[in-house]
Amino acid sequence: MNPAILPKAVRPDGRLRLVIFDCDGVLIDSEGPSCRLVAQELRQIGLEYDDEEAVQHLAGRALTRIKVEAEAQTGRKLPDDWATVVQYKLVDLMREEARVIDGAHDMLTAVIGLDLPVRVGSNSSIAEMDVKFARTGLDQFVADRVHSARDMGKPKPDPAVYLHAAETEGVPADECIVLEDTDTGASAAQAAGMACVLLRPLDLPAPEWPGLFRIGHLSEFAPFLERIQAAQAGHGARS
Repeated sequence: MNPAILPKAVRPDGRLRLVIFDCDGVLIDSEGPSCRLVAQELRQIGLEYDDEEAVQHLAGRALTRIKVEAEAQTGRKLPDDWATVVQYKLVDLMREEARVIDGAHDMLTAVIGLDLPVRVGSNSSIAEMDVKFARTGLDQFVADRVHSARDMGKPKPDPAVYLHAAETEGVPADECIVLEDTDTGASAAQAAGMACVLLRPLDLPAPEWPGLFRIGHLSEFAPFLERIQAAQAGHGARS
């Protein structure tokens, strides 16, 4: 791969300056309970979603998009506040069921130990993320550094939430790297011009594009970043 086509964040002659995390499926293990709740709501309006297929079809999807698609499939108009009502139910659910992804505490400690600032960009609302992070103890790492695509009205794959996180930090987009677990989120990172690491078992399919990398477990992420920093430091020493 020609390094010149990669975002500066991962190039030896570039600089990695900001790490942005997705929330669900990356830091918080909430997609199973969340998707099952949404599937239950969809069954009430006549759509056949069983709990087993809910994660496959609904993970990473914005409630506003799900609402539009549900209306098209059923031919009925849902209440204007359908997504908001479901969002409130998700917040209540996460107070009881949010769990941390295995290795998240250690990974965040290691990334911050590399002197890299971190932010979160998610399709979840701020209210929902506040509950999730408080319950799991991750608020100590990301307090006041959280951004919601839902609250912005621009859910992924729109890159707005990632661009906003970079702008807030004062870092160019191509000097950021995103950790994602869904194709939707990875597409948002790509559209933002950011490098992206996809957290997904390596035996599962994934998209491919310059600047997209893969890991199978969170324990691999900080060493990956450290290798990038070492290459960039070495290039700087030789220049």
